[in-house]
Amino acid sequence: MTDGTYEELLRRLRALEDKEALRRLMIRGWRVLDRKDWRAWIDCWAEDAVLEFGPWGEIRGQEAVRAKVEEAEAHFPSMQHHILNMDFHVEGDRASGIGYMWFVAVTGSGQGSSPYSMGGPYDWDFRRGPEGGWLLVRQRLGVWWTDGEETPASLG
Repeated sequence: MTDGTYEELLRRLRALEDKEALRRLMIRGWRVLDRKDWRAWIDCWAEDAVLEFGPWGEIRGQEAVRAKVEEAEAHFPSMQHHILNMDFHVEGDRASGIGYMWFVAVTGSGQGSSPYSMGGPYDWDFRRGPEGGWLLVRQRLGVWWTDGEETPASLG
């Protein structure tokens, strides 16, 4: 194996490891979001994070993002955030990604109802944090559809 081939193999391995780390970051983050573990969820975000969501506009700063999402999802006793078709592109200590969101929530615990759901595209930017792990820097979320209960005021 020549040095060029070995270096290429190392580069490709690092890219695969980074993409897997980004996938794990998003899955772990959104699973703790469903449990309303706000601290564990916001730890996935950079201090200078930006959340762009149509009805809310642009929310800037880690704690402002946490506060807005916590407020918006407070009245849901149970939620499921599904992140689908994730794809990541890594360039050194920066990365971008896309995926789809499918959000399902109920407003009354244990009640038979048509749960509120919505879906649309995610668009993410990431950077490697000071300890080497990835952090979410910017998330853009679009809503392409909603279904079920009337759109909660906190989301629309």
